[in-house]
Amino acid sequence: MFAPAISILKYLLFPFTLLYSCVIAIRNFFYNRGILDSVSFSIPVISVGNLSVGGTGKTPHVEYLIRLLQYQYKVATMSRGYKRATRGFILANEKSTFRTIGDEPMQFYSKFPDAYVSVAEDRMIGIPSLLQAASDTDIIILDDAFQHRSVKPGLNILIMDVQRPFYKDFVLPYGRLRENRGAYKRADVIIVSKCNPAITSTQAQEIIAEIKPFAHQHVYFTALHYQMPYHISSGATLSLADKNVLLVCCIANPASLIQQISKTANDLHTLSYADHHAFTDYDIEEIKTSFSNWSVSNKVVLTTEKDATRLLPYLEELTNAGIDVYVQAIQVQFLLNGQENFDQQVHTFVTKQLTHYHEN
Repeated sequence: MFAPAISILKYLLFPFTLLYSCVIAIRNFFYNRGILDSVSFSIPVISVGNLSVGGTGKTPHVEYLIRLLQYQYKVATMSRGYKRATRGFILANEKSTFRTIGDEPMQFYSKFPDAYVSVAEDRMIGIPSLLQAASDTDIIILDDAFQHRSVKPGLNILIMDVQRPFYKDFVLPYGRLRENRGAYKRADVIIVSKCNPAITSTQAQEIIAEIKPFAHQHVYFTALHYQMPYHISSGATLSLADKNVLLVCCIANPASLIQQISKTANDLHTLSYADHHAFTDYDIEEIKTSFSNWSVSNKVVLTTEKDATRLLPYLEELTNAGIDVYVQAIQVQFLLNGQENFDQQVHTFVTKQLTHYHEN
């Protein structure tokens, strides 16, 4: 019933897409011609981002890079800190919360205590502030920075959801792209995410043919690996095989998560909110009511790692209501023997860039 109306609305929005595309094209032209400054840093800077709005699996790829590098180097991340209640540069510390640094940076800080986690709207100003506050930093990973052209990263990684490829999409508001498709040429690495783990080489080559990578670009394929859920307080793991799951999530694209949990859980109910939604007292009452009114045994609340950072202030209230909250951790898995090549490419870049950095 709503499909025709949505289709008409999209066509009505198309003139705004043309206008927005022109504005973005002019902006990129100014950066490409050096009219607008794009600053390079001698320290290794890796950017991870995407062309589209919504979830492409960017966060688990950032976490993969942290795991890859943290035992050999002092790693720092820098995010915008979307929907935080603060402004400017902040280096996370034990007093930080999702309100002061944002939910995704808080997730990084909780999981990687040996890494520096920072936020700054302006990365060009934020990076010098970070290096001053944490002078032993070896590598900076910029989270969601593909459109932040004021900083020119040494290694630019673009994530593309296999279900929502940029080569079939359009610029906002008609489509989901933040900028024109051709912007992918700025990437050094293109990662096709959320693939079926059983993807074949033939299928991968068909996608690569659609992407049309340039000679300098490397294309990799990854899948999401869902780990055993863990208790938000104790860390104890739990199998969902005989569980009735109330999924509470505030992510842009929960479809793959819902599909995965449906494969293992006995039954699944979902309370879905907008991406980065800050829980309210009303939301917590909704969770408690939904849980108590569900007349089944062996039931738990399951949430994502990002959303867990925003549920923590209400944990005591949920526990007192007899609700066990578990967290679904996700990691990325490289496919088609791509992991070794990707790891080597990253290590080669870091080693070479660090040599120049220390020489300066």
